[in-house]
Amino acid sequence: VAGEVVALADEFVPGGEAKAGAVLLKIDDADYRIALDQRESELQQAKAEMEIENGRQEIAERDYRGLNKDLEPANRALVLREPQLRSAEAAVRAAASAVEQARLDLERATVHAPFHAQVLSRGVNLGSQVSSGDTLARLVGIDTYWVETTIPLDRLRWLSFGDSNGGSFVTVRHRSAWSEDESREAYLFRLVGELEGDTRMARVLVAVDDPLGRESGGPALIIGSFVECLIEGRELKNVFRVPRDTVRKGDTIWLMRDGRLAVQPVDIVFQDVDHAYIASGLHADDRVVTTSLATVRNGVTLRLKG
Repeated sequence: VAGEVVALADEFVPGGEAKAGAVLLKIDDADYRIALDQRESELQQAKAEMEIENGRQEIAERDYRGLNKDLEPANRALVLREPQLRSAEAAVRAAASAVEQARLDLERATVHAPFHAQVLSRGVNLGSQVSSGDTLARLVGIDTYWVETTIPLDRLRWLSFGDSNGGSFVTVRHRSAWSEDESREAYLFRLVGELEGDTRMARVLVAVDDPLGRESGGPALIIGSFVECLIEGRELKNVFRVPRDTVRKGDTIWLMRDGRLAVQPVDIVFQDVDHAYIASGLHADDRVVTTSLATVRNGVTLRLKG
């Protein structure tokens, strides 16, 4: 509501923390208290008018019975003062609504924190004149922060989304602000459902509970900063891990079998920066060729380096 700011809470400063429902500031409510008194008086007046009309209704009905004759429905309603009764009832409802509106205006003269928040900026001071809809402050909820990051589309099938019990585990690091051994635990919360414009990768949200480290004692996240997210995918079972640069053209791997080259097609289920994970095409005793060869053909004789 509009008015003059007459009180500010101690925590209502940039960087201050306010619990949900805590009073942040108060606006002069004298006009709103007077308006509420007026609306309540008008409601009492409307109720009194309806009681008077109810008495008139009883007299009209008694007089109508004394006529001892039937009238047309429209005339009968007029004789029994039914329109006057509906008007009185409507006046009571309107007055009750006005009282409720005045009560809401009075309550809104005291501004509360809508959620557990930290104050990022404050736009008013004592004595400021504010209007309805003015920006009083900028708050951020501090129960959970979201980190927005992007993931290649072919990685999504290895990840899960949900709350802390269902989402993939994430380690968050802030190398420019935290020491090398500091990190925060998080989880993969939501798939946004839209590709990032330039990279065409999937946008996802990583949720970090207690982002300021009030309870965990961990380092605090800062709104707008860039962090690194290490997302743990589902466990790959019954696969071979080989250096990524040993995967050759056409998803093949060069093997040394009985002293000769074997170009072996393989089924790659996942690749990261350093490794490829093979589901089929290899055996535990296979010897993978890691060096480059001038001649690549099945059956070429090979020898061990050194």
